[in-house]
Amino acid sequence: MATVFIPTMLQGLTGGVKQVEVEGNNMRRVIDGLEELYPGIKDRLVEDGGIRPSLAVAIDGEVARMGLLEKVGEKSEVHFVPAIGGGLFSIEHDAPMLQSAMHLPAAHLCTEHFTGS
Repeated sequence: MATVFIPTMLQGLTGGVKQVEVEGNNMRRVIDGLEELYPGIKDRLVEDGGIRPSLAVAIDGEVARMGLLEKVGEKSEVHFVPAIGGGLFSIEHDAPMLQSAMHLPAAHLCTEHFTGS
């Protein structure tokens, strides 16, 4: 089962639970599993058939580009973090915030995931 880290902004729906094990081989199924455990959470994660524009999803330290179709491994770690908006990604400014939010070492963050290179 994948380990899903619940962002602080959604922990009110989970009764304070910060991480949970969920079955699913793609993000759609993981979110459906979250919805079974915590009714109403899907509405906070999904909009118009895709991940809400205000959220980014990282799976095993890689920013998910395929939305709900993104594959999730049995031992994957899934993080929902506020999307970085307002222009180009600044590695100096935004990477520490994203790294901290996902609890990852800096080596897991590559500029190619944010700049489209």
